[in-house]
Amino acid sequence: MTTSSAIEVQQLRRVYKLRGPKRKDAPRELVALESVDLEVKRGELFGLLGPNGAGKTTIIKILATLLLPTSGIARVEGLDVTQHVQAVRERISMVSGGETSGFGLLTIEENLWMFARFYGLDNATARQRIDALLKIVGIYERRTAKISDLSTGLRQKMNFIRGFISDPRVVFLDEPTLGLDVTAAREVRGFVKQWMSDHPERALLLTSHYMSEIDELCDRVAIVDTGKVLACDTPAALKKRLQREAVFQLKVSPIGPRPNREAMIEAVPGVRQVTVTEQDGYSELNLILEAEDALGGVLSHLNGRGSGLIALEKREPTLEDVFISIVGRRLDQDTTQREENGA
Repeated sequence: MTTSSAIEVQQLRRVYKLRGPKRKDAPRELVALESVDLEVKRGELFGLLGPNGAGKTTIIKILATLLLPTSGIARVEGLDVTQHVQAVRERISMVSGGETSGFGLLTIEENLWMFARFYGLDNATARQRIDALLKIVGIYERRTAKISDLSTGLRQKMNFIRGFISDPRVVFLDEPTLGLDVTAAREVRGFVKQWMSDHPERALLLTSHYMSEIDELCDRVAIVDTGKVLACDTPAALKKRLQREAVFQLKVSPIGPRPNREAMIEAVPGVRQVTVTEQDGYSELNLILEAEDALGGVLSHLNGRGSGLIALEKREPTLEDVFISIVGRRLDQDTTQREENGA
């Protein structure tokens, strides 16, 4: 591991043994991670982007010493997570979106003081950090409110303070804005950016289902699916991959039921990827084409299926376009949906 690395993962693999009655031909194990390689540098805010079941949370649990790898190497701050468990835990913290931390009968301040003491902070240091962090996230005036009386957003802000109060070297954020309203999510992202700016020698690993969140916050991002890292680069570099291609959004009159495979839009020459979303009274198509001149073939295809063009827009590639191009489906679309919604 290089001195600039906060996290290093080499050929990481995690396999779960499946239990219970099975058919003779049924699989006996589930591969959650398959030969994953990752490096997160100090001072880097690194993102993991992938659908449910892709392996993101498994990676974080292994790095946070909550789960043993089947094989491979995982190090945090140069320490092997299987051989130096306590030393790793002293250097990290983890915050998961939607989790409930603390005791409802205690106040925000009392809960945070309790966690600070669990982390080994002395009373004076705990009080100082609690006050400072409460002010940063904007809930200092609510410090005497009981946890049971807080909204989801306020509980998550308290949970964030709990995650950062130990002054960790490496922070794992697993879906940190899950379930938050727009304002609360924006404030959480602002806190994350400010913390990284104030602690350039630290590192933060973020998982999220929100493309815009990954795009806004992360220095680099790894796209993960079926337990494998399919691509890893800066958001800008990933989007640049598609600049040689043409990205269009079309609104057309409803295209009707799914045709046979030969009659699908994917069969039109020059079409790389297509996703179809049915809206009220029209169908929305997001296309990735090898070149602009492939658009004529798509329009002819739609016309042949009795679907007329309502609106057309050429777009710059987004991180979601990159994800679709690499993974073959939208982030919120699982394999079953993809089969049913083919165009």
